[in-house]
Amino acid sequence: MGGFSYLSWPFAVAQLRLADPTAHWEVRRFDGLPYLASEIGVFVEVAVTVQGVTLSQIHPVLDSRNWPILAPTAFDINTSIQRCLVKAIALHGLGLYIYAGEDLPQLGTDPAANDPTPRSDPPAPMPKLVASKTINETQQRAIQRLVTETGVELPRLLEFYGVRSLADIAVADFLRVVRSLEAKLRAA
Repeated sequence: MGGFSYLSWPFAVAQLRLADPTAHWEVRRFDGLPYLASEIGVFVEVAVTVQGVTLSQIHPVLDSRNWPILAPTAFDINTSIQRCLVKAIALHGLGLYIYAGEDLPQLGTDPAANDPTPRSDPPAPMPKLVASKTINETQQRAIQRLVTETGVELPRLLEFYGVRSLADIAVADFLRVVRSLEAKLRAA
């Protein structure tokens, strides 16, 4: 699906039951709903208890390309709950290999940069992490997808917000951009 590796939820549940027949899970509720709609997306949460230990996983509602769905259907939410269940089971060790490396940076194309051989010179200091005031790549893809779906000219959108690229859009403007594009999509 979308070129990503998945552990099927029925297989994960079957293996979970073999490991602990009393294991159970709960879809967390937010004001009675099985999802949380926030300014940055829609999320689901599943808690899995194995041998008395409860671990929970929060998962965004994503499409098959792993892009956030800004207006998910009941099916999208259900699919994300199942993915979240599998990840919560993985927190207990089952299928964890599927997610190993998903948060690692891609190796560069320069072989010297990928060489794990120890060097005699000291490593460069780590850069200080600074909170980004511009939107992240996921948010950029969400806007790009809406731009494509609405037929809006990207240069005009960028000009309107006074930026040169999607990467320059301020976090504070993200919702305004999305809402205006969604409104245009509904009006079409």
